[in-house]
Amino acid sequence: MPTLFEPFALRSITLPNRIGVSPMCEYSSTDGFANDWHLVHLGSRAVGGAGLVMTEATAVEERGRITPSDLGIWKDEHVEPLARVARFVSAHGAVPGLQLAHAGRKASCAVPWEGGLGLAPQQGGWQPLAPSALPFSPQTVTPTAMEEEDIRAVQAAFVAGARRALQAGFRLVELHFAHGYLVHSFLSPLSNQREDGYGGSFDGRTRFAVETARAVRGVWPEQLPVFARLSCTDWKAGGWTAEDSVALARLLRREGVDLVDCSSGGLVPDVSIPVGPGYQVPFARQIRAEAQLPSAAVGMLTQAAQADTILREGSADMVFLAREMLRDPYWPLHAAQQLGQPGQRRIPKQYLRAY
Repeated sequence: MPTLFEPFALRSITLPNRIGVSPMCEYSSTDGFANDWHLVHLGSRAVGGAGLVMTEATAVEERGRITPSDLGIWKDEHVEPLARVARFVSAHGAVPGLQLAHAGRKASCAVPWEGGLGLAPQQGGWQPLAPSALPFSPQTVTPTAMEEEDIRAVQAAFVAGARRALQAGFRLVELHFAHGYLVHSFLSPLSNQREDGYGGSFDGRTRFAVETARAVRGVWPEQLPVFARLSCTDWKAGGWTAEDSVALARLLRREGVDLVDCSSGGLVPDVSIPVGPGYQVPFARQIRAEAQLPSAAVGMLTQAAQADTILREGSADMVFLAREMLRDPYWPLHAAQQLGQPGQRRIPKQYLRAY
């Protein structure tokens, strides 16, 4: 089994280790543009030794933002500021990745530190889209049920976003199919009440995801990897399940997806989730074993030994860290020391005198 600091080859790229910086929304953009905050935030994690540095959820449409302050890739002008980030990350030995996202019915909200509630048009909000006209909560905007032309437009936006990500120098894209955002809301019967070919049965509810993956893979270079993030369960009776995720992962593997990033929840607010260290690792283990597809484990991974054990036991091929990376951008350097592998540290020459 791999260890935390073993390289990981995916198509033509090789990650220097199995540590990924999980996509984490920063809510720090104006009109979708990356800025100095994104350069320093993501660049610090590359300097800190992560093998993969992923952008936050990057909106493929303006109406696909969670908040007015989300990062975006819906227009050509977004490319160069993102390229600046990708160049810095690459120069410091990490692989730059970009998460393509659409918020769906969870769009048009205030930023979290301003309450996170739905924004009406007069408050700077807009009309969200979703498979069905069901709001996420009483505090969010009721979305418009998508027509087939809306579906085609969003899929075209994912394709255009992938093309721009490549132009900006990213070497990997992740499709955000999780956390109650647009694609996840198609997957779950709790949020998808459609009666056409994009609803009803498992095949209908997964059609949007499969078609989107196929379309992105069709324009993304064959030699570069595509990931997909799934919420492997809704944690609610009648919703999306881990077994559904395995079945979808098998379909995505056929479409050229190279790894499933295994998260959970986010579709509905009224659920009880057994949060604790490594609580989502079983999903990564199940996807890896039953779908025969590489997986990444996420969720309350904080300790070097914990992360290394997940890999050594065959539960996942990578670990993605989120909040722990916010607390410690240099977690990979410290983990190498703690695991007795100081030779695996990627220390910038400017910092050598500290080591």
